Amino acid sequence: MKAVKIKENIYWVGGIDWNLRNFHGYITQRGSTYNSYLIIDEKITLIDTVKSYHAQDMIERISSVIDPKKIDYIISNHAEMDHSGAVPELLKLIPNAEIIATPNGEKILQDHFGKNLKCKTIKAGDSISIGKYNLKFFPTPMVHWPDNMVTYLEEEKILFSNDAFGQHLATSERFDDQYNLNIIMEETRKYYANIVLPYSAQVQKVLADILELKIEIIAPSHGIIWRENLDLPIDAYRKWSSGVLKKRALIIYDTMWNSTEMIAKSIESVFETIGYSVKMYNLQHNHASDIMTELLEAEYICVGSPTLNNNLLPSVASFLTYMKGLAPKGRKALAFGSFGWGGQSVKQVHEILESCNYQMLDQISIKYKPDEDILKGLMEKLKENIS
Repeated sequence: MKAVKIKENIYWVGGIDWNLRNFHGYITQRGSTYNSYLIIDEKITLIDTVKSYHAQDMIERISSVIDPKKIDYIISNHAEMDHSGAVPELLKLIPNAEIIATPNGEKILQDHFGKNLKCKTIKAGDSISIGKYNLKFFPTPMVHWPDNMVTYLEEEKILFSNDAFGQHLATSERFDDQYNLNIIMEETRKYYANIVLPYSAQVQKVLADILELKIEIIAPSHGIIWRENLDLPIDAYRKWSSGVLKKRALIIYDTMWNSTEMIAKSIESVFETIGYSVKMYNLQHNHASDIMTELLEAEYICVGSPTLNNNLLPSVASFLTYMKGLAPKGRKALAFGSFGWGGQSVKQVHEILESCNYQMLDQISIKYKPDEDILKGLMEKLKENIS
């Protein structure tokens, strides 16, 4: 395991998780990395660690540059276990190392690893000198935990951006100019939609603060390091956090005897007729985290379910729970579905979507197999409501 040089005296020493396929219920088909950064100066400094089972990988990479026992500071940008899981293993080698964190970060680390940690807490605008380099700290609470911060290396203009601008992407290439840029941005968008989206208001505040800095490299906690195309993730975060939506409709449903699917296809036709781009997602074949990636910029969300046991289908309930937690705002929504005798599902879907403060269209609920004339009339009314 070798360190990767970012600049003179600055190295990536993280771990590559080739087999990760699920992260907090978000599927990660391309794996991930846990990025840890080593700065060689008078005070040798490590920025974040890795998930616990990559601790030895990280220590080997550090050892390819220096003796890990020489580390003076561990900067904890974020105390979540994919960032701090290797702290106990590292402290076996360097029991006197000082951990630098926000006050909330110190509390979380102590809750995880015990009260005897040697911690130095920082506040907004604080900085430390580690020799020829100076590190400046910017707390970013609730992007996406209360302890979060980013670290800025002034002399080299490197922003160690924590979870911002990252991606779940396992690769031995470390930089954006070494990898397919379309894939990097696809995974950046998925990461924002499934991790960062609920905190968009906080993201806008953080962007206003940190983007006044001169930044030449963005080094996030997961995925690729940005050194050539910094404008791409920055502009994307500006757009996503401001809630800019496209003329796009997502139709998300499950079906038992294809009646709800017939309604879904009719809704698709309506949106196509009036010039919307449309994406259809049958929940039997699509994961919620992939759907959320498309929902990030969609104006309309249409959710359909037949009725099962006086209720909506479990797959639809699961999707709605996942989506509601990520709190996309400012959408227009439609509940639809079919039923045999109870018909409760559509009302339940409508109520959940309405609780998200969406602008609601009239429900579409049809008994048994949709009658063509009834369906045609409902679609004409839907077209008028959208137009």
